[in-house]
Amino acid sequence: MYKIIEVNVLSDYNIRIKYSDGTEGTVNLSHLVGKGVFLLWDNYDEFKKVSIGSSGELLWGTQVDLCPDSLYLQITGKKPEDLFSNIKQVSIHA
Repeated sequence: MYKIIEVNVLSDYNIRIKYSDGTEGTVNLSHLVGKGVFLLWDNYDEFKKVSIGSSGELLWGTQVDLCPDSLYLQITGKKPEDLFSNIKQVSIHA
């Protein structure tokens, strides 16, 4: 698991993230705004209240949390099987 150690809010629902392994990058979350639990972010001041949870996830109070692994994949462009060796691809023939 990749743990977020630093997060900075940028403009337009972009966040800059740094991981414990030194990986850094920017993720745009604007596509989530106003959908489901992300209604909270309709108020940009609420979006700016991001914090880092004990497992390295991003938190917005108790309403929203984002998995650090999925954000890591977005930043690096890697696939889940690149990060997690126990994932096996299975061919399915129909």
